[in-house]
Amino acid sequence: MRLSKLICLSTLLLILVACAKPVPSDKANYVGQWKGRAMSLLITQDGSVIYERIKSGVTTSINAPLRDFHGNDFDAGVGTFKTTFVVSKPPHEVNGKWKMTVDGVILTRVEDE
Repeated sequence: MRLSKLICLSTLLLILVACAKPVPSDKANYVGQWKGRAMSLLITQDGSVIYERIKSGVTTSINAPLRDFHGNDFDAGVGTFKTTFVVSKPPHEVNGKWKMTVDGVILTRVEDE
């Protein structure tokens, strides 16, 4: 029984990794750790998306592979389960800091220390 659970978990992990698409070169500015008011977003070069937002006392978390970009917006998810992140202002530099607006929240890229 334990071995079958381990095999199922390993298979699911491989499927999730296989679904991720690396960030295209023309969207390289999206890569990084972004933080804003009650929101955190991590986009890795290999196509992982980790998101957390607290809104009206409810925490929403997503840890999923990047699926596609549609203009400035992007999708993350697996199979029929996906979330679209609406980017009204794509990454841009303001006074030496990188900013973007996702789902109405202004985010600032956190630089490596």
